[in-house]
Amino acid sequence: MKVILVTGSNGLLGQKIVYKLRNNQKVTLIATARGENRLIEQSGYEYKSLDITKKAAVAEIVAKYKPDSIIHTAAMTNVDDCESNQTGAWQGNVVAVENLIAAIKDHSPETQLVHLSTDFIFDGKNGPYREEDEPNPLSYYGMTKYEAEKRLYDSGIHWAILRTIIVYGIVDNMSRSNIVLWAKNALEKGQPINVVNDQFRSPTLAEDLADGCISAALKNVQGIYNVSGKDLMSIVQLVERVADYFGLDKTLINPISSESLNQPAKRPPYTGFVLDKAYRELDYRPHSFEEGIAIVYEQVVANDLKKGS
Repeated sequence: MKVILVTGSNGLLGQKIVYKLRNNQKVTLIATARGENRLIEQSGYEYKSLDITKKAAVAEIVAKYKPDSIIHTAAMTNVDDCESNQTGAWQGNVVAVENLIAAIKDHSPETQLVHLSTDFIFDGKNGPYREEDEPNPLSYYGMTKYEAEKRLYDSGIHWAILRTIIVYGIVDNMSRSNIVLWAKNALEKGQPINVVNDQFRSPTLAEDLADGCISAALKNVQGIYNVSGKDLMSIVQLVERVADYFGLDKTLINPISSESLNQPAKRPPYTGFVLDKAYRELDYRPHSFEEGIAIVYEQVVANDLKKGS
């Protein structure tokens, strides 16, 4: 029986991991997040409230469960919020990882830490990126995620870093939006939308990323892995593909430059990942973007049916 502990279990990725593992007879699952458990399904795992920025609380949880793997999904991920609240970003993205490393060293030295990172550690000049390419973050968010990675490189613990790009999907109770739903909902209402045309990404279905995280934990791998969607496109192409899938009016989409948005944080213009290592070592098999849209849409319909019943 493998003990897996998930941080950030109320978030999009955390929820997907919990739902994929909760009925696995070979896994004892511990889900943790700040505050109460917000998942609809609450059986098949144990839930503990945990603030990962509190060193003593992290140590207590790790000492109690001595997990074989910790899948660390909790983070402050809003790029502009990180720019304006740098103290919070440092606590949530760097101190949290320091706390996990310290707890593992002190209480459970065999534990593997599977850590989620981002394409925003790169400057976007030379995408798509391989695992060994040199980071050069443009934003405070990207810098904190790279600093967290560096803590792991030097930690002496057993770690795996999974870097990803624009995660989309559905959470319980539709409590959070994502770029696919935002575009679909706006275009269905006939609302014109401004979309950047000079940033290129490989959007990642949350279920695919969850599969990558679970594989990394069950295989007990070590090292850096690129785990994202396989289709590289501009953000405006992404929104146009959503419009095409649902048969919506693309004339409502207004392409604009990143500069015209005046966002607090700089974004890398062109990322994307080479996924060969994840294919080979994690048996990672991401859906195409259109397949991902279909999965999200099925979940929206199922959610609407639940509400109506």
